[in-house]
Amino acid sequence: MPPLLPLARRSLSWHRPLMLFAAAMAVVSVVSAVGLVVDDRVLVGAPIWAKPLKFALSFLLYTVTWAWMLTFQQRARRWGWWAGTVLAGAGTVEMLVIVGQVLRGKRSHFNLETPFDTAVFGLMGTTIIVLMLGHFALGALLLAGRYADRASAAAVRWGMAVSAAGLLVGGLMLGPTDEQQAARDQGRSVDVLGAHTVGAPDGGPGIPVLNWSTEAGDLRVPHFVGMHALQLLPMVAIALALLGRRRPRLRDDVVRLRLVRIAAIGYTGLVALVTWQALRGQPVVAPDTLTLGATAALVAGVVLAAVLAVRRPTRIEFTPREEVAVR
Repeated sequence: MPPLLPLARRSLSWHRPLMLFAAAMAVVSVVSAVGLVVDDRVLVGAPIWAKPLKFALSFLLYTVTWAWMLTFQQRARRWGWWAGTVLAGAGTVEMLVIVGQVLRGKRSHFNLETPFDTAVFGLMGTTIIVLMLGHFALGALLLAGRYADRASAAAVRWGMAVSAAGLLVGGLMLGPTDEQQAARDQGRSVDVLGAHTVGAPDGGPGIPVLNWSTEAGDLRVPHFVGMHALQLLPMVAIALALLGRRRPRLRDDVVRLRLVRIAAIGYTGLVALVTWQALRGQPVVAPDTLTLGATAALVAGVVLAAVLAVRRPTRIEFTPREEVAVR
């Protein structure tokens, strides 16, 4: 593991627009944290500065990870630079809207209260589409690359795919709730279109800081879990490589590749599970028997697959006679 100070210095040479945006998000995170302390306003049942804090921290992790991943790009580097710059630009617009609405004391998401709020929400929708296109473009560029370590390559590629799924889950929040649709069917205008919560109005009791609903389903859970596969799966590959220094079995690239794939499939199952739970209107902190059973089955499957992956011999471990027999 490289020393932290040299790593921090080297990171400054990563994709410059993404790293500048990440630095700005670090500043916004601090400002938002101070806002939580000094500003007692509440919006939709949560402290008004909670949303910019969560988005700033999420964007910080997201863009630093992309800047790091782009250091592995071997082809079409100019295209990668432009795609990363588009991500940074779209993220900047998104955060300007969120912070600007906080300063106005208005909600940024789903707000159709005034023509200005409607235009702001429409602008956010556009930036989300741009972010997704940039994400897929960067993913395609990195998928075409070659990596010396197959386990790391698999972690990067699965991370991009699962995080894209997490982004797409966000689209489920944009549809009208039953109450909103009923009002529209009756010809009445609505000030809010879409919701985070399934089975209850937004703004009810929630988990501290995250504010995920504790009384109904919440689509922010799978959105968050899915998006951050981009960080967690590469971290699995790094952890396996570090453990390989003490565990000879993990020095085998084939074994690490198997374990990364198992972790990725298990994580994909987790995203599907929490999405299913949210759409059933069930809070993440109060799973029912069916959800607990599905979770137990997922965990058991991942653990069993991991044990078999470690114990199963690799091709390089066969003797010449055994290799002939396998063929």
